[in-house]
Amino acid sequence: MSNDSLWLAKKYPVLKPWDIDTLVQEFQRQDLDANKGLSQRKLFDAVKLVEPQHEYDEVRNALKKISLSRPDMVDQDEFVEVIAILRQGNKSGGSGVGNAARAFEGITSERAYERRTILKSEQNTSSAHTINEDEREEFTNHINLALAGDSDIGYRLPINPHTMQLFDEARDGLILSKLINYSMPDTIDERVLNRGKRLSPFQITENNNVAINSAKAIGCSVVNIGSQDLAEGREHLILGLIWQIIKKGLLANINIKLHPELYRLLEDGETLEDFLKLPPDMILLRWFNYHLAAAGWHRRVSNFSSDIKDSENYTVLLSQLVPAECTRAPLHERDLGERAEQMLQNADRIGCRRYVSPKTVVNGNPKLNLAFVAHLVNTHPCLEPLEDTGEHAELDDYLFHDQYDREARAFALWLNSLNVDPFVNYLFEDIKDGIVLLQAFDTIFPGSVNWKKVNTRRPLMRFKQIENTNTAVDLGQAHNFSLVGIQGADLTDGVPTLVLAVVWQLMRANILQTLASLSSHGQRVTDQDMVQWANRVAQTGGQAQPIRSFSDPALASGRFLLDVLNGMKPGVVDPQLVTPGRSEEDMKQNAKYAISIARKLGATIFLLPEDIVEVKPKMILTFIGSLMAIHHT
Repeated sequence: MSNDSLWLAKKYPVLKPWDIDTLVQEFQRQDLDANKGLSQRKLFDAVKLVEPQHEYDEVRNALKKISLSRPDMVDQDEFVEVIAILRQGNKSGGSGVGNAARAFEGITSERAYERRTILKSEQNTSSAHTINEDEREEFTNHINLALAGDSDIGYRLPINPHTMQLFDEARDGLILSKLINYSMPDTIDERVLNRGKRLSPFQITENNNVAINSAKAIGCSVVNIGSQDLAEGREHLILGLIWQIIKKGLLANINIKLHPELYRLLEDGETLEDFLKLPPDMILLRWFNYHLAAAGWHRRVSNFSSDIKDSENYTVLLSQLVPAECTRAPLHERDLGERAEQMLQNADRIGCRRYVSPKTVVNGNPKLNLAFVAHLVNTHPCLEPLEDTGEHAELDDYLFHDQYDREARAFALWLNSLNVDPFVNYLFEDIKDGIVLLQAFDTIFPGSVNWKKVNTRRPLMRFKQIENTNTAVDLGQAHNFSLVGIQGADLTDGVPTLVLAVVWQLMRANILQTLASLSSHGQRVTDQDMVQWANRVAQTGGQAQPIRSFSDPALASGRFLLDVLNGMKPGVVDPQLVTPGRSEEDMKQNAKYAISIARKLGATIFLLPEDIVEVKPKMILTFIGSLMAIHHT
C-alpha cells in the first residue's frame, strides 16, 4: 500500500486505503495523455468500471464540485475525489437540494418541476437557472439525427438525450459549428475548425469564437455569451443558443421571396406590406389557419401552446395536408395523451414525427410545437403555385428589390446585433416607423435621441411614422451624414437605395467610432487610415500587392484579405488551402476561408463571400474595420 494511498485515505475518509489502490490501478489503465490526465469526456466510462450504479448526471455533478488543475482533464487525485463525492452521496442519501432549488425558483407544481432541471452556481448560491428537460431531449434528438455520420464528430453520437451529456459535448464548439452549418449551409468554412479528440484550451476558444460569431452572423442573439461560457458548459446559455440555431434553420425558408406562393396566405383586405410585417412564427400560424379553413374546420390557432394541447387542430391539419395517409380518427379518442399519440402516428406516416412527443403536445411546449409546425411547412406546404396573372403585381414589385437583398441582409443583422426592438426581419419594412433607426442612433451616439418626442406607441399612423423618420434624418445630418435629397418620407416609404444609404452610414459611424476609441490618440479614423493599416499588416502576412482602396479589383481573389489575417496572427492561414483565386469558384473558396478565419479570431463579420468576390466596397470596409477592432484589443 503506497504512501499516496494512505494520504488520500486520510483526505477522503469515505474511502479505504485498499479502495484507493483499486481506483489508482483502474485510472492508470485508462487512455491518459502525456501528463497522466484523463479526458473529461472519458470520465463517465472510467467511473462506471468501479461505480457502475451511478448515472451520467451524478458523475457530472460530482465533477462540478471539483476545481480541476487543467481544463477538461482529470488527474489521478481528482478521479479519486470524484469517487469519494459519489460514495459520500450514497451514504448521506441526498441533501434535499431539489426542494431548496424548487423553493428558490418558485416552482410549486410537481408536474412543472418534473421536467425542469435547476442549475445552481457553485460560486454564487443566490443565482439559479432552469432548463426544460423536454427541450433538451428533443434538441439532442435533432442533433443526433442531423449530424449522424459526420466525419469529425460522428464517433461522439448519439448523445444520450436523457442526460446532461449534450452540454459537455458542446463545450469544444464543434457540435455547435456543425449545427450552424446544418441549419444555414455554408455559413462556416469547416476547414478553420480545430478537430481531434484532444483539443487544447486555446483551440477550444478558437472553435467557440467561430460558433458564436457565426451564430451572430445568421441572426442569433448572443449577448452575454462568450467562448468561455461555452467551454464551461453553461447549460442555460448553450440550450438557448441551440434553440436559436435550430429555429433559424426551420424558419429560413418561410420567406415570400423564396416561396412566392405564401402570397396566398394574405387575408381579405390585407396588403403585402402588412403581411411582410409578420414575423416568421406568425406566418406559420397563418399557414396553419389557412389549411384549417380549407378543411372546413370551425377552430383556429393563435399560439403554439393552449390552442394545440388537445391535438384536434393538429389532427385536422394533417388530414388536410395528406388525406391519403392521415385520417381524423384521433378526434374520437377522449384521452388527450392517447389522442396526441394517434395524431403523431399520422405524422409519422408522412415522415414528420419530429420535435414533439404526446407529452409535449399535451403540455403545450411552445418552442417544440413551433418546431413541429415549421417542419410540416417545410416538408408539406401544400400551397398552390401562383398563376401568371396581374393580380399579384405588388408581389412582383417587391421581388424586384432582390437586387438589394445582400446589403439589406447584412444591415438587418447588424441592427439586430445592437439589440433593437422589434427584431428586424425585412429591413425596408421594419424601419418604416423610424423607431429601430432611432434606437440605433441612441446606441451609437448615446443621449442623442429625445425619447419624449418620439412616437413609440404602435401601430403608428403614417404621419407619426414620418415624424420619427424625419427625426432620424435630422440626427444623421447633425452627425455629418451625407443625406442630400433624403427625407423622412423616403424611409417610411421604404425606398431601397435611400434606406440603405442611411443604415450604411450608421453602420460606418459605429465602426469608425469603435476604432477611434481603441486608438492611442483617440482621433477619427478615415477610410484611408484603414487601407494603410490593411496594407501594413498584409505585408507581414503574405505576398499580395497593396490595395489602393476598398474598391480595388485585386480584392476579388480573397488573397489580400487572407494575407491581412495571416499578418494579424502568423500561421492562422494554411497556405495549402488558399487557391490561386483566378476562377470565380477559387475566389469564393478564398473568401469563405477568410470570413471563417476572421470569426475564429473573434471578429463579428456580416458580409458574404459574394461581397468579396464582387468587391463590394462598403462590405469590405466593415470586414477590415472588424479586424482592426480586434487587432487593437
